[in-house]
Amino acid sequence: MKSVTIRGLRQLLWPPGAASLDGPRQLRPTAYLDGLRGFAAFLVYIHHHELWAHGEKSVSIFENAFGYKGEFYLATFHFIRNFFTGGHAAVAVFYVISGYVLSVKPLSLIHAGEHLQLFDNLASSFFRRWFRLYIPLIVTTFVTVTTWYIFGIWIQKYEPKGSISDELWEWYVQFKNFSFIFKEGWMWVDYNTHLWSIPLEMRGSLVTFIACIALSRAAHRARLLCLLALVVYYLYIVDGYYCALFVAGMLQCDLDLLARKDGYFPRWLRRLEPYKTLIYYHMFFLGLYLAGVPSEKREMDQLRANPGWYWLSFLKPQAVFDFKWFYLFLAGNMIVASVPRIPWQKRFFESSFCQFLGRVSFALYLVHGPILSTVGDRVYHAVGWVREEADLNNEQVLRWANVLPLPKTGPLGLEISFLAANILLLPLTLWVADFVTRTVDEPTVRFSRWLYKRIQRDGEVEQKPVDLAPLMRVE
Repeated sequence: MKSVTIRGLRQLLWPPGAASLDGPRQLRPTAYLDGLRGFAAFLVYIHHHELWAHGEKSVSIFENAFGYKGEFYLATFHFIRNFFTGGHAAVAVFYVISGYVLSVKPLSLIHAGEHLQLFDNLASSFFRRWFRLYIPLIVTTFVTVTTWYIFGIWIQKYEPKGSISDELWEWYVQFKNFSFIFKEGWMWVDYNTHLWSIPLEMRGSLVTFIACIALSRAAHRARLLCLLALVVYYLYIVDGYYCALFVAGMLQCDLDLLARKDGYFPRWLRRLEPYKTLIYYHMFFLGLYLAGVPSEKREMDQLRANPGWYWLSFLKPQAVFDFKWFYLFLAGNMIVASVPRIPWQKRFFESSFCQFLGRVSFALYLVHGPILSTVGDRVYHAVGWVREEADLNNEQVLRWANVLPLPKTGPLGLEISFLAANILLLPLTLWVADFVTRTVDEPTVRFSRWLYKRIQRDGEVEQKPVDLAPLMRVE
């Protein structure tokens, strides 16, 4: 156990990708996407901690624009607000990156005309995807449930089921419904509310794989037009914003691969080459602005009441129910597209810290909620963040109230007591995320690969083509 702890601390201080005695570690061409995904997961952590500590009354402040109802806070100022409530935009970035990464190998094989290898690659990816997403989810939520009963740690607004056997049965019932990705209305409220995005991640993955298969024989221009048509369909005809994000990521990947091949990249895009730096800088900052879309409510009147968003509100398609996802679609794509074209951004996301965040990003997404609702809740109460809506029946939490009260001086979201609490909570969460990555996430990847190889027809001779004509005759 001691060696595991030391190794975890060493990886926090000297994460993979950092310079070593042997020189800097070689990064993959898409390493910046790993760093961007990791930093996005870090923004999710900040977003949830800000809202949790400051209570429900702060939602109206954090989730609206600068100047809403005459309230002016640094945390809500344009662009800056993304560091406090960037969790919504982070999910959009996750989906765009997933669409890009999942399609980069299949599209490369399509461009090379290697359709047999394409089939093998997609079969492997299709088979392994469910295990990749759901096994870490199963393990972390199971540990959460059992921990409540072993250590007797209860969270706010949760009613224990009476015994651990009853609790595990409830956990199983909720999971079996949650794991069926085509079931509507699922929400894993009791065990980790932040997991709502996982079934959408699985759905988007299936859309990406199917698009690769369906368009594998299409000409380059036809494939681009079909992908663009799919984006329009998911945004303007049906409310499938998450599918649009995945397909847009695939479209970006296809354009990047075509840009490396002479004669295939669209001409009208080549004409913009002299102005690309100016375009990408504007795209990046416009994406940051749109990423700060007000998100307190879903009514359009609420959006139009926010300074700077009245005219933008008329861009929303009729099909999108929750308006924020349309603007986050634009923001996520602009950010992902501009990052590799602006050198200082690319270097930042390829830095050691961002690469570490990228490696533990999935585990960080899974564990930050349970840690926040157990250890975090008690720490925030201890330093003085006693929420008015706290469950008064939870004596465990109330016993921690104002144990070590610290001043709440400082700008909203950067108070001394809030920052002091995160001196403990942030390293703890990162260490647990690193531990889960090494003990659950990475073994899951290896297990899914092993399982796929295990079910293959190893050693079988190549089968001869079968004549299907007799089977199709009508008697």
